[in-house]
Amino acid sequence: MLKVTFPHIGNTYIPLRTLLSELGVEPVVPPPISDRTIALGARIAPEFACFPLKVNLGNYLEAMEAGAEMILMAGGVGPCRFGYYGEVQREILRDLGYDVQFLLLEAPKTHPRQLWERIHSIFPRNTLSDLIRALRLAWLKVAALDRVDRLANRIRPLEIQPGLTTSLQQKFYRRLDEATLEAEIRRTLRQACLELESVTLRQHEPDLRIMLVGEIYMVLEPRVNFAIEQTLGEMGVAVDRTIYLSDWIRDQLVFSIIRPDWDRQWRQMAKPYLHNFVGGHGLETVAHTVEAGVNRFDGVIQLAPFTCMPEIVAMQVLPTVSRELSIPVLSIIIDEHSAEAGVQTRLEAFIDLLRQKKRKASGGNSSCKLISVLT
Repeated sequence: MLKVTFPHIGNTYIPLRTLLSELGVEPVVPPPISDRTIALGARIAPEFACFPLKVNLGNYLEAMEAGAEMILMAGGVGPCRFGYYGEVQREILRDLGYDVQFLLLEAPKTHPRQLWERIHSIFPRNTLSDLIRALRLAWLKVAALDRVDRLANRIRPLEIQPGLTTSLQQKFYRRLDEATLEAEIRRTLRQACLELESVTLRQHEPDLRIMLVGEIYMVLEPRVNFAIEQTLGEMGVAVDRTIYLSDWIRDQLVFSIIRPDWDRQWRQMAKPYLHNFVGGHGLETVAHTVEAGVNRFDGVIQLAPFTCMPEIVAMQVLPTVSRELSIPVLSIIIDEHSAEAGVQTRLEAFIDLLRQKKRKASGGNSSCKLISVLT
């Protein structure tokens, strides 16, 4: 049986394991990202390549140690270098003597016939009904993950017993990964929601609301962002994450085909500050920061990998948004040299400043400066 691996990004391994298994191949899930993963990837990647590319390479090396024969990787178009990841990674591994196949999946709107032909030629279970069943089960798991993560982010800041929400979240991930039938997935989701909703809470609202924006990999992968959602939640801060996998699939793989103006809302929000699409999630970073200012969030945290062009462009715009809408912004740039202690210190300082600002607020507009941090 063909052994197929993929990049490790958050909990996407759970639906991807199901998708590949249902299509008749053996999924090789990369080990959780560790210091070794990052060191392996950084050693063979170009020095100024995006941090996610380096981590992905480390994932592949560890997965090939476990027997992976093919790498499943998404492609793309536009200014972001992500569209070149697959080809660059293929050449790097080939130069190092690794004999591994790459399956690069472009968005269906670019070459739908070629995409179907690749799927049909590689996967043993390749009828249309097989594909629909596999996609349905994977989608149910994606939607379940995002629903539980959203609920956990609302509950964690108010829990009386520290760590309980995260413990229940981790238990749900394990159970969902083991579920193989639609009924099991739905039952696992219901049980997780009931357990989370039964957590004993403090009888007041979180004192701060933070919007989390930035590049998709840095937002979704807790190892590279040092579990920022959990950290902020345990500090009593409600986190509104702006990127979820189900939203990305819906927007990029469905709406972008059937509704070309699906992102009109974000383009309109960003337009006073950023007029053009700059690739990646750069425009959305600006738009969501505007949204946070309009909706009176207490602050915004932007996560970006070192040398990420779209987020660097957005970063140049955010001081103006911060000043005009009185919304404090913390930009954290992360690479293989970043340390958890440094990020933790900066988060604590930012939250302290926000609490001071809120205590001193008299109801009028107050200017605030952008805080930009390079870690």
